[in-house]
Amino acid sequence: MQVVLNQPAIRINMHDLLLKSISEKIRIASAEETRIKEFFIPKKVRKKQYILNAGDVCQYITFIERGMLRSFTVDDDGNEHVVQFAVEGWWISDIGSFLSGDSALYNIEALEDSEVLNLTKPAMDDMMDQLPPLERYFRLLMQNNIVALQRRVIAYMSLSAEEKYLKLMDVCPDIISRAPQQYVASYLGITPETLSRIRKQVASRK
Repeated sequence: MQVVLNQPAIRINMHDLLLKSISEKIRIASAEETRIKEFFIPKKVRKKQYILNAGDVCQYITFIERGMLRSFTVDDDGNEHVVQFAVEGWWISDIGSFLSGDSALYNIEALEDSEVLNLTKPAMDDMMDQLPPLERYFRLLMQNNIVALQRRVIAYMSLSAEEKYLKLMDVCPDIISRAPQQYVASYLGITPETLSRIRKQVASRK
């Protein structure tokens, strides 16, 4: 069952990072910025709160204005496998479920108290119809996501545990410093003990 939160007061500049993300990829006018905001649903999410449970239909694609979330699966033995982290300025969703209406494969949980902007599929379609440049923005997001996924698969297959850790530390040090280490280990496909050993080795060389 999808978690529905009471909507507390949202800070005035809630959409700042979203508009920055959009303007970095396409040109938008001030009037369009105002219209874009109207399509999104602001929410505050508490730490450890789920915004999606596997098996439900994913109703939103979610932009993070503040905080940190993760998506993960749980195997038949009860082991969690982290698929994605998302911090400020990133998107997160079960995109297959969001686009198709099929059951979600992933759980999505807040790792920190977070402020997010939710966009439903109908609202997304309406926004792209009314503001055609937004279609290009989301197309670029999808392209970047495919490239990132391909690179992660190659890294997972070809890099050593330490090389994967160093790559993550270079690309997104926020994940290393903010996410619980057992989740970082899961994301890298290694054990927490191996991650602890790698961290000590890397620290000793500095």
